Parts: sequence; C-alpha cells; structure tokens
Amino acid sequence: MAKIVSLADGIAELVHDGDVVALEGFTHLIPFAAGHEIIRQGRRGLTLVRMTPDVIYDQLIGAGCASRLVFSWGGNPGVGSLHRFRDAVQHSWPVPLELEEHSHAGMANRYVAGASGLPFAVLRGYTGTDLPRHTATIRSVDCPFTGETLTALPALRPDVTVVHAQRADRAGNVQMWGITGVQKEAVLAARRSLVTVEELVDELTPVPGQVVLPGWAITAVARVPGGAHPSYTQGYSVRDNDFYRDWDAISRDRDTFRAWIARHVLTTEVPA
Repeated sequence: MAKIVSLADGIAELVHDGDVVALEGFTHLIPFAAGHEIIRQGRRGLTLVRMTPDVIYDQLIGAGCASRLVFSWGGNPGVGSLHRFRDAVQHSWPVPLELEEHSHAGMANRYVAGASGLPFAVLRGYTGTDLPRHTATIRSVDCPFTGETLTALPALRPDVTVVHAQRADRAGNVQMWGITGVQKEAVLAARRSLVTVEELVDELTPVPGQVVLPGWAITAVARVPGGAHPSYTQGYSVRDNDFYRDWDAISRDRDTFRAWIARHVLTTEVPA
C-alpha cells in the first residue's frame, strides 16, 4: 500500500543523486511542484526521462540537476525553444547535457516494455530516419516468424517516476482522468514512484475515462494542491498560458533565470 507523505519527504526518500527520473504528464497533470522540490533539494547527476520535456525540464536542466536527457521532443509548447535546454547542449551551462533521442512511439513502447517486465520493445518505427545513427539504444532485430526487420529498443525502467493526479484515497489508490498520456505505464515501469494529488478523499468516485493506479503499485502519495501549475489539472485548474509565454523571456538570460529560480523555487516551500 502506498504511504501518504509530504512532498519534501517524498522527494528526499525517493529521488537520489544519479537516479533515472521520469516526471511524466502530457499537456496537463505535469508535476511542476515535485520538479521544484527536486531543485530545492539540490539533486545532481540525474538522467531525466520524458516523452515531451517542456518548461519543468528546462528549469531542472538550468538548475544543474540533470546530466542526461532521454526524450522524444523538447520545447515550450505553443511558444518556442527551451533556452536552458539549448544552453546546456550548446554551451554546457550550467553542466554538460548528454542526449538520447527517440520517437514518441519509441518512448511509449519502451515504457510499456518496462511496465510489462520485458527487456525490450519491438516496433516498426525509425525506418528511414537518422536516429539509429545517433542513438546507440536503437537496434534492429529480425522477426523469427516472418523474417521482417524490426526496431528493438531497451525497456525504460526509471529508478523513480513522478506524476500528478486529481485525487487519491487514504490507502494510496490514485485516480486521474483527462489527457493521461503514459503516466500509468511510467509508474508501473518504475522501481519507485511518487504521485502528487490535488486532494485526498475517503473514497474514489468513478469518473468517465478514469485511470486508477492501485496503491500496491505506488510507493508514496503526497497531497499538493495546484501541483501541476502552470499546466492544468482537469476539473481543478486551467492552464496558465501567460506563464508559458513569459517563460520565453525569463529563460533566455542566465541571470534572469537564476533570479527567477531563487525567488520562485529556492525560497518557496510547499506546505506539509
């Protein structure tokens, strides 16, 4: 059964220097508050994994938490580039950043393989692209039944996956709905997991299109209202589009970025 913890305690216990860490969420339910706690606790040498790294990964990279990024697309959605990401790749600031790039389908299938306890995923993607020449984890394999050449990718097994959801009951069963992306697979593939939620309830009320993660599959749950801001949580909050636009200017300059992190992350704490 998942245990109920504070966000600070959850990150302290579950996220360690050098870990492979996935903070998943697609368009909404992006675990910003948890990412900020990782920055506050000064984690270093992380391999960050995510299908679509956006602003929270820009912040983690700019804060010096990451040494490697495994991903399939990176950008500030609807705005443009991630300038802290670009600075790390192009100028090694604040530390060099190694890249492992895949397709969306490749990343999703790697999570599925990890969640299924399989050593690798098989798909028809990547054919005719440059990715196999630049990414050592993309291999080819011949089907033993048809002889067809397919693509094989190693399973993704993060040390810890962090996601945000709408609610959990007091036994640690988590309920989420809306655009849920690969959160379920990323949690099931991980060795440890932390779910931040808008609220804790005595009983989960069924919702159309819901995904329920059972408490036995989750390590810890933390109540963090607004934990997805500036992304949104369906039924609880709306997307802060102004923040995404403002981030472009904030993140372009190193000193402006550092001042923002100092004011809005390092000196801000989430109530226990």
